[in-house]
Amino acid sequence: MIFDFVDGGAQDESTVRENITSFDDWWLRPQVLNDVSLRDQSVKLFGQTMPTPLLLAPAGLAGLVWPRGEVAAAAAASKAGIPFAVSTASSCSIEEVRAAAKGLLWLQLYLWRDREVTGSLVDRAHNAGYDAICLTVDVPLSGSRERDLRNGMTIPPKIRTKNSLGVLRHPGWMIKMAGAPVTFANVSDGHRGRTLALGAYVNSQLNPSASWDDLRWLREKWSGTLIVKGVLDPIAAKRLADEGVDAVIVSNHGGRQLDGAIPAIAALPHVVNAVGGRIPVLMDGGVRRGSDVLKAVALGASACLFGRPYLWGLAVAGEEGVSRVIEILQTEIDRDLALLGTPTMAEIYGQADRLLMNSGRRTL
Repeated sequence: MIFDFVDGGAQDESTVRENITSFDDWWLRPQVLNDVSLRDQSVKLFGQTMPTPLLLAPAGLAGLVWPRGEVAAAAAASKAGIPFAVSTASSCSIEEVRAAAKGLLWLQLYLWRDREVTGSLVDRAHNAGYDAICLTVDVPLSGSRERDLRNGMTIPPKIRTKNSLGVLRHPGWMIKMAGAPVTFANVSDGHRGRTLALGAYVNSQLNPSASWDDLRWLREKWSGTLIVKGVLDPIAAKRLADEGVDAVIVSNHGGRQLDGAIPAIAALPHVVNAVGGRIPVLMDGGVRRGSDVLKAVALGASACLFGRPYLWGLAVAGEEGVSRVIEILQTEIDRDLALLGTPTMAEIYGQADRLLMNSGRRTL
């Protein structure tokens, strides 16, 4: 059931699949006879230089796959010099993650029904020295994740008849997790110690009435970098730039919300065109290879976030596993820069016309 929680998406999971396969809609056009002996994949974002255009995306309850999973992932990101976005729904608190990682940290935030709760999270992020707020706006309600419903997924996980075989087949996981109870460390539902259905808990906190007024309130309260995640519509992206946000992330929540939503890489160029260079555009959803990152950057992404790949590394070997996933992607990016004939990431950014060709499989 833990595998399904991470791997699964909404309903038929068509958007989960399309996030990955839609990268195949773009082919790379290599340049030749360029000196690629010295390569540089660094990028600048919010006035800081990052060694690679990679960020660890927010992922709720990473502690399900490894004890204190967010702490381990944040430490790996800090060592790699890349940002880690801590989910509001993390199994470690904002403060615990900051104590473990001295690198760049973002707090992923929802506009909860109770502004006092949201405001408290913002204040805690400020006091802990977080570098940015990453506001997720594509979850007015929780998507129907049918694998979780079928498995009877709860927080903390509860062994039931329908999932007992899977749990018993993984005694190593049970032993590892025995001393690391999983809960929503940053928020309380008022019933500590009680096992709640995941969907019921999340839905009780989500706010389908969240509006542009709430965004303005957050913009006034948080003076630091404000990033809005979950943007697929170019009109909305333009308005967000008008409202003074510092960046947008093209994302469909990893296919975990609206099944059938446009794949992130397909929406990316339309959002980039809409904001017209006024703010950075990032993307997440389906990034699995270094070549995916190159394609996204050529289409105008300043950087890419990835979630499931680092969770797999976390599940295998904790902090070391996350570091290995980051290393694999960086190595692939470096090799692909050479093979594409473009030694620096700056030479790729926004150069889709020169470096990419639409495969013709489909157009949007």
